[in-house]
Amino acid sequence: MKPLPEGGTIGVPAPASPYENRSDVLRGVEWWESKGYRVKLSEAALARDDYVAGAAEQRARDLEAMFSDPEVDVVQALQGGYGSAQTIPHLDFDVIARNPKPFVGYSDITALHTAIRRRVGLPTFYGVGLTGTGDKETTQFTRARLLAVLRGEATGEVPRDPDDPFVRSIRGGRVTAPLVGGCLWLLLQTMGTPWELDLEGSIFFFEDVDAPPWYVDGMLTQLRQAGKLQGVVGVVVGDMEKCDWREERPEWPRTKSIEDVLEEQLEPLHVPVIYKLPLGHGKHLATLPLGVTCTLDADARTLTVDESPFA
Repeated sequence: MKPLPEGGTIGVPAPASPYENRSDVLRGVEWWESKGYRVKLSEAALARDDYVAGAAEQRARDLEAMFSDPEVDVVQALQGGYGSAQTIPHLDFDVIARNPKPFVGYSDITALHTAIRRRVGLPTFYGVGLTGTGDKETTQFTRARLLAVLRGEATGEVPRDPDDPFVRSIRGGRVTAPLVGGCLWLLLQTMGTPWELDLEGSIFFFEDVDAPPWYVDGMLTQLRQAGKLQGVVGVVVGDMEKCDWREERPEWPRTKSIEDVLEEQLEPLHVPVIYKLPLGHGKHLATLPLGVTCTLDADARTLTVDESPFA
């Protein structure tokens, strides 16, 4: 797998939700073009079928096409939302294995990150989709990090939130292992499938959005009771955006905080744990390679990417 070359092409399939307004797509295209790159939309990237971007079979074919297209250097999902898991039974993973390229997306795209790792072993990238690159709310930090990582600057310490650099150590220690994970809710949806999440010997990364503390408690309880956390050697919790009680959600009882839940669920694992790197649905997103060796130093409160995802 090679980094994004100067003047390269970004191939964009839509494996999950469709665009809302055409300008959401055009903004992303314009941003890449302003940096000297070309964008190539897949055949059905603009399809719409209620809350998904067309039939699952077509979305799978589009994803394969972007990997097999010799003009495409990076495959970036249109966006997350919902529906990536529907495509997995229809995917020919041999096509992806024969044409290894950086694959970028987050949130619902977690389903594909997990399946690609299990079936192909290819590192992937947890970062914004095409609509995210052009969104007026996307920060310069997020855009600069995405571009730097895809261009090859993928190793080194994962940067902290530029507005709030505080990172909490929930349990100290230091460990080096492959980094695996994504959006917690989507990771749970792999359970019982042929591409079920495998965390054995890994640093477990997760984040989520708009999930009340008892939802997060329930999800981590399921993973623990299913034996998925027994072999974890470290945990990195990214942004748990809008997961605490707030005035916009007055129906949520003000009981345990999200940090209370993380402490109760993760401290008993007796592995290093940190919380609050800008990874997920927060204001900033530091594009992160998944499936590569990283060092988690919970005493220094850092996560460092040791292994380049690029051959």
